[in-house]
Amino acid sequence: MSIIYKYPKLFKLESGKKLRNLEIAYQTFGKLNANKDNVVWACHALTANADVLDWWEGLFGNNALFNPNEHFIVCANILGSNYGTTNPLSENPITGQPYYLSFPEFTIRDLASAHHLLANHLGIDTIKVLIGGSLGGQQALEWSLSKTQTIENLVLVATNAVHSPWGIAFNESQRLAISSDRTFYANQPTGGLKGLKVARSIALLSYRTYQAYADTQLESVNEKTTGYRAASYQNYQGEKLCKRFNAYSYWYLSKAMDSHNVGRGRKSIAAALSDVKSNTLVIGIENDVLFPIVEQQYLAKNINGAQFSSINCAYGHDGFLIETDKLTNIIGTFLKESANKKIIKLNRTA
Repeated sequence: MSIIYKYPKLFKLESGKKLRNLEIAYQTFGKLNANKDNVVWACHALTANADVLDWWEGLFGNNALFNPNEHFIVCANILGSNYGTTNPLSENPITGQPYYLSFPEFTIRDLASAHHLLANHLGIDTIKVLIGGSLGGQQALEWSLSKTQTIENLVLVATNAVHSPWGIAFNESQRLAISSDRTFYANQPTGGLKGLKVARSIALLSYRTYQAYADTQLESVNEKTTGYRAASYQNYQGEKLCKRFNAYSYWYLSKAMDSHNVGRGRKSIAAALSDVKSNTLVIGIENDVLFPIVEQQYLAKNINGAQFSSINCAYGHDGFLIETDKLTNIIGTFLKESANKKIIKLNRTA
């Protein structure tokens, strides 16, 4: 069950616009220790929620690398999402009606700023591990550059420093699908759902691979001329998202992803990355179509002292949610080495 933090002041967005009555839904697992040095903060991806033990099961959980017995785990639902945090279906305090398309556009930096506010509210100054995949990784990277909290270890999975023209094109194709549904402009909670179903179908093609569909949707007979498994799967996944998400949140969050560029307002993308002070691990997925591995290699090359590792998964981009055993091994080793480095540094200065 999520807890709601109500920010008492105006929340200023990167655009200069302001939101009143910002609410942030979040969940915590475990206890903050006396030294406040056991915080693991997970940043979720596009349509996930604050229950990281559910959507990243295997990496987070009672018997996982990140478990509530050792760590104080925090996951906040992002701005614009419809799992408890202020979003386009929230009430506009000025009109008394939902925002819908009058909701102000926001960026990845705004998502990171909201995390910072929540961390302050929770009395967290130091984060032992900040981790995120995909859009979650974009948030984690921006937060590490804001220098608002000390982030000891940064783990970036299947993400990038700037959203690519390829990624933006995929997102725009999805928004075109949503906007082709006339109900999207009807200002009703169920507006745009037919378009959202199509958008999800488009998105899946960027999340998965040729091999993934071949392994799971291949027909067992040769006589079919219609009713294919792959077609049914696309319909099912689209309908599944429509039951738990709304088209307006999806629209705005896809635009936020497009906005991701750590070089904006800074000297350059490379210079911004060189300013990351955390011990950093970058993990790429070798056959990721949406966030190609060259993007993670670029991160690792330009973040001082960053370690790079890659995994192969037939599911492509979605592998960051599926290959939790591989991630556990890679991240666990990295954290052990990081702890040893700190001991060496302390011994040298003693």
